[in-house]
Amino acid sequence: MIKQVGDTPILPVHRASCHCGAVVLELDLPDGIVDPRRCDCSMCRRRGAIAGSVPLAGLRVVQGADALTLYQFNTRTAKHYFCSRCGIYTHHQRRSNPHLYGYNVACLEGVDPFALGPVPTLDGVNHPADRIAGKG
Repeated sequence: MIKQVGDTPILPVHRASCHCGAVVLELDLPDGIVDPRRCDCSMCRRRGAIAGSVPLAGLRVVQGADALTLYQFNTRTAKHYFCSRCGIYTHHQRRSNPHLYGYNVACLEGVDPFALGPVPTLDGVNHPADRIAGKG
């Protein structure tokens, strides 16, 4: 749990936005940034974002729902959302746990993701849902 990044305290209800400001989210972050991580799946390694997690009820689109674009691939379980105007990834419904949203830590107001230092990288290339039953 990360309660502060640089000089920016992580508020219990923290706003996040895309680059152009068309999409604004409110995130319930009473414990700060939980489970910050990168992923090396084909999608995440290309976007390079650090993601945090919140329950589905902990993320609200308060502005710009009409500007969000949905992208899905492979198993079509994860739902990746981007601003259709500036292209910034804001959040996604997670494949590994569809009861959670991952959100782009860099979209949090006042947060510089480079101030987090090293974050773990998850093995999305070898995702458990891709394994054939009985093969590990």
